[in-house]
Amino acid sequence: MGRAPALLSFLLHILFLLGRVRCSAVAALGRRLPPSTDGVCARLIRPLGYPCSEHAVETEDGYILSVQHIPYGRRALAKKSGPPIFLQHGLFQGGDTWFMNSAEESLGFILADSGFDVWVGNVRGTHWSYGHVTLSENDKAFWDWSWQELAQYDLLAMIGYVYSTTNSKIFYVGHSQGTIMALAAFTMPNVVQMIESAALLCPISYLDHISSRFVLRAVGLHLDQLLLTIGIHQLNFRSNMGIQILDSVCDGHMDCNNLLAAITGENCCFNGSRVNYYLEYEPHPSSTKNLNHLFQMIRTGTFAKYDYGWLRNLIHYGHLHAPAFDLSKIPDSLPIWMGYGGTDALADVADVRRTINELRSKPELLYIDKYGHIDFILSVKAKDDVYGELIRFFRSQGWPSSY
Repeated sequence: MGRAPALLSFLLHILFLLGRVRCSAVAALGRRLPPSTDGVCARLIRPLGYPCSEHAVETEDGYILSVQHIPYGRRALAKKSGPPIFLQHGLFQGGDTWFMNSAEESLGFILADSGFDVWVGNVRGTHWSYGHVTLSENDKAFWDWSWQELAQYDLLAMIGYVYSTTNSKIFYVGHSQGTIMALAAFTMPNVVQMIESAALLCPISYLDHISSRFVLRAVGLHLDQLLLTIGIHQLNFRSNMGIQILDSVCDGHMDCNNLLAAITGENCCFNGSRVNYYLEYEPHPSSTKNLNHLFQMIRTGTFAKYDYGWLRNLIHYGHLHAPAFDLSKIPDSLPIWMGYGGTDALADVADVRRTINELRSKPELLYIDKYGHIDFILSVKAKDDVYGELIRFFRSQGWPSSY
């Protein structure tokens, strides 16, 4: 009973904000960076001397995604591509996340300089992707998806494009949501047959032990359901509405001066002096339905498809309950490497171990006690702590015979 006034107060506050910023929020929906002339290649990769091209990939359900291609490093002598490797970003991030530090510290550059043919994915809704063949970002239907569709459509389309272009199986690297997508997609034969081996940074399939103060408060407030009820289907934390929502969750309940730590947990080796630079690119938008799906996982302790409720589940799945993803369906012939940290408030150690236990094969593991969720992609020490081991793992699998 004590939580009812807090929920009512929160609802009234959001409704008040909705009335104040509706016009500016709608205007923000229509703004996007023009990827063809101002994309990841032009802004982050070519200026540092690396070759890079932009590619458009259409999904089965009509979204047009951007994929960047870095065929070799800036000091390559033969100008010849090595084996293809695909990088998939996490939630509220885009392909830029792999290039945000210096060329000596960023995984995307390090892989290119190590002889890999680097391909970078960007899911629907991010600043870098190109929209939809018929839908506008102002349409509710444009945002009617969760990570389930990202695995089923986006990942399949992008991996398929790289596979057909290179005529080779692909090394896969995912971080955070990029691991949820992968673990779900790898249960599907049409995806996993194109993968040579996979490295998962901060792997997530279960969220039972999540300890993020910010996320747990948002779950307790039923923020996801509230936003869907009042018609907010895009989550854009760069908009006025998004910023006000963040402030409302924090207000009086936690210190959000370090919002990153409140959401992800403490990060040991993140360069705080570069935050303003990172904020030029991130966070990227996502859908409220995606947040709703993740919060369902927290509430139910399952790694399952989106729960529409009994009636709509029957229509969508032919079952009353949303079907679970069965990790034992991932072939034991697929080599997997996982990196995870002791201070990660999102990919908790207990949940990672549950994931490991449900796989048919035993993955290679790298555990770093002091590392948090963001350290695995933005730590200034990650080249020595993480990336060397990741590259050693891929090379130990034997590069495809054509290389």
